[in-house]
Amino acid sequence: MTVDMRTKLIVFIIVAGLGIVGVFGWLGYRLFTTGFSAKTEPHAIEVFMVRQIRHLAIPVKERNAQNPIPLSPGVMKESLAHFADHCATCHANDGSGQTPIGKNIYPKAPDLRLPDTQSMSDGEIFWVIHNGIRFTAMPAWGEGDPAQDMGSWKLVHFIRHLPQLTPEELDQMKALNPKTKKDLEEGAAFDQFLQGDDAAAARTDSSHHH
Repeated sequence: MTVDMRTKLIVFIIVAGLGIVGVFGWLGYRLFTTGFSAKTEPHAIEVFMVRQIRHLAIPVKERNAQNPIPLSPGVMKESLAHFADHCATCHANDGSGQTPIGKNIYPKAPDLRLPDTQSMSDGEIFWVIHNGIRFTAMPAWGEGDPAQDMGSWKLVHFIRHLPQLTPEELDQMKALNPKTKKDLEEGAAFDQFLQGDDAAAARTDSSHHH
């Protein structure tokens, strides 16, 4: 290595080191000023950095993987039901993230309809569903060998479809969303009413007025 090349390498290392120190210093300042509150909005620089790290953390082979599941009405129906039952609690039926949980975690649940998600490759979206993302509320939904996780690949199709979701599909999803304890109690009382139990009908009616 020549003296000139050695000098350039040293300068590069110093600049890179200062850049890393600067980034961690900035993150430390942000943490000091905002604390650990989940209500804090991530800074645009932080969001950009995290997305770049996520992109680089996904192996190239996985990133370039093609969806092995052909799109069909049956696959769309199945993935719609899966999303409504497992994902909508945080992401909302329409993928907007506008739910009590989605709006109050850190970072906030992303709007899956926007380019930040839609521009990801199928392999990247699958990887996130299967493996989750550390230090966020995104869990790892996949179990066992990724090559056998056909459910996550089907969800990729539905996530691609979110920008074109129809009102009819949203209505279907509302019926498939997980039920709260109150919903289940009211449903049981209504069933009893249909069977002739007037007292159950009164309980159901009174609960609607609380």
